[in-house]
Formats: sequence, C-alpha cells, structure tokens
Amino acid sequence: MPRTILDEAQLHPAIRGRVARLNADLVQQVRDAAATHAVVVVGMGGNPFVRKARRALDAAGIAHHDIDIGNYFGRWRRRNALKMWTGWPTFPMVFVKGMLIGGAAETETLIARGEMARLLA
Repeated sequence: MPRTILDEAQLHPAIRGRVARLNADLVQQVRDAAATHAVVVVGMGGNPFVRKARRALDAAGIAHHDIDIGNYFGRWRRRNALKMWTGWPTFPMVFVKGMLIGGAAETETLIARGEMARLLA
C-alpha cells in the first residue's frame, strides 16, 4: 500500500533543498539506530504510551535502544519530521529490525501473540 507523498516535481525548485534538509539529521539518527539495534523505541519525555511500550519490552526481556526527542512542551516541530517520514501519527514509534511496527498497543499485541519473538529470531 503506497502512502501519498507530495511528489518532488510538485515542489518549487527554490524550496526543494529546504524541504530535503528540514530535520534530516533527526531522521538520519533514527534510521541509523534502527539499522544498528534490533529494537528501537522513539519517544518523548512525559508520554505515558512511550513508558508503556518500554515496560512491555522490559517485561518480555527484550533489550531496546531508546531515543527521546523533547517532551510535550518542546521540540514538537522536530518530531513532526519523524511523523512525516514514517506516516505514523503518534509516539512511541517502535522499530524492530528496521521495520516500524507501530506504537505501544501494537508492541504489546506482537509480544502477546509471540510475533515479536519471531521477528527477532
């Protein structure tokens, strides 16, 4: 299922560079972490769903690399770059072997069904 993304041809040439560079460092940080670690939880301080995902992974004995970007009061514009990149609207964003699996609810479901263990095998 392809996601709808504005084609580069529909961006005026004068803004293409700005669009390409906007928070690209943060997206690259997450891409690098997802390529390096089996499980990555991208979140933000103060978010109970981020804590819920991490607790579920801890309870299942699954090691995870955590990245926090700001909190409810700061760095939300930077976090938007991740939302645009992934298409996932909320935090946490949980990656397993480079694949975005969703957030806390999806993480809990995959653990409960045994699918998380299969993904990590």
